[in-house]
Amino acid sequence: MINTRRNLKPYSIPILYIICLLSCSSTSILAQNNTTDFKQIKKIFYQQEEDWNNGDIDAFMKAYWNSEELQFGGANGITRGWQQTLNNYKTGYPDLATMGKLTFQIKDMTQHSEEVVSLTGSWVLERENDRLVGNNGSI
Repeated sequence: MINTRRNLKPYSIPILYIICLLSCSSTSILAQNNTTDFKQIKKIFYQQEEDWNNGDIDAFMKAYWNSEELQFGGANGITRGWQQTLNNYKTGYPDLATMGKLTFQIKDMTQHSEEVVSLTGSWVLERENDRLVGNNGSI
């Protein structure tokens, strides 16, 4: 079995839920109708899933808040800045084998206000020698 601490930052994948929600509010998709909002949020997640599975970290990062104020929590602590987060992904996942296949499942979304949506979901990362599963809730 592969040492997941070394090859996968176990907190990296769930954090994208938080970042995506920040990105969603900054791109004004949380507007009128929560059905439309939820569809847009799901579209972003599933696009990220596709980008990840195609090995396209640059495209995957488009859902993240592109700011040097971004704070990304992972196994090695807090990373500050969008560019450093991108660099860390590229270092930690240099090829398709280390990236594996990512699958998201969105279990629930609740719109609390025009700007706040909570999301509960899970992710699975399958690679040749391991399978990681995570659950999370984010606002």
